[in-house]
Amino acid sequence: MGHHYYEDSDFDREFAEPGRNSALRAASKSNPRNLPCPTCKRPNKLTPADRERGYQCDACADHAEGRGCNGAGEY
Repeated sequence: MGHHYYEDSDFDREFAEPGRNSALRAASKSNPRNLPCPTCKRPNKLTPADRERGYQCDACADHAEGRGCNGAGEY
């Protein structure tokens, strides 16, 4: 008791890639993916909600966590 569990549909709408390693938030009209990654500086990688949480893009996060290249030649 005391735990709050999200409905699957709420969880799916909150994250950009539910069920994967990404913590990035889903883009929406009120949360557009229009900000650069603070690490690699690539444009349109983060939403305002991602920046608020201090996130970097998935490729940079994977590299920082030792997972290396994301398969698309990005780190």
